[in-house]
Amino acid sequence: MRTSRKLIVSCASAALMLSAVPACAPPADGARVARSTLVIGIDVSGSFKGKGRYDSAIDFTANYLYAHLHGLGGLKQPTAVFVGSFGGEKPGETKSFQPIHTFQNMSVAEIAAFLRKEYPSNDGLTDFNPFFERVGTLVKRQNLVLSPLNIVMLTDGLPDTPSEKNDSLSKYKKINVSGLEYLSKNTTIRVLYPRPTVAVHWEKKVPRRRVRMWTVDDEVMATWRSHYHAGRNPENQAELWKWISDNVDFRVRSGGIL
Repeated sequence: MRTSRKLIVSCASAALMLSAVPACAPPADGARVARSTLVIGIDVSGSFKGKGRYDSAIDFTANYLYAHLHGLGGLKQPTAVFVGSFGGEKPGETKSFQPIHTFQNMSVAEIAAFLRKEYPSNDGLTDFNPFFERVGTLVKRQNLVLSPLNIVMLTDGLPDTPSEKNDSLSKYKKINVSGLEYLSKNTTIRVLYPRPTVAVHWEKKVPRRRVRMWTVDDEVMATWRSHYHAGRNPENQAELWKWISDNVDFRVRSGGIL
């Protein structure tokens, strides 16, 4: 009798454990994607237009955004996207951001055409602080606080703000990312296309505590086209997506500068 009862209990326990497995495992189709936010900022100031950097940045952004929206090459799919610009006629000028819905049904070529039309290069000033303030406002307003935040900036990284006397690097110290510090446990700013010396200034001079910083200088960004194969559809651009994963989307360790 005792043996029979033990057998019944063991079978029931096993059945319970087996029935619990599917409930814990993610569904094969329609699996829920972890929340994350991607913000892209494009420099439309005159200083960024030279040497073909603006056109290269637009084409790169179109590929980068398309690949992330569709999760190509294992790139992370964001659940929220905002695309905007910095560089205006006057300091502190606020810019609008386009949401994820604008780009979801576009091809790479259509995204590039839209970006060129919406964010044309001009001779305006480069002021980064209004951009960061706007990002903070959007994240709070859209209830995206605590979700991983990835900010990708395509810029030469040169702030059009005056330096203090005897301190040529003070303009980098005035770049204010404090409003982003506690929006997420994982906030990363990626600065693409600065000169190597400017990249170092962003890494070492911009005050921050928790915000992570990653830069890819213009000499490296100039090579992305060599990994792009013209005529192939995006699903067959594995080499480019691997290059992006290794060089642009590199996972950065925290190491703030006070």
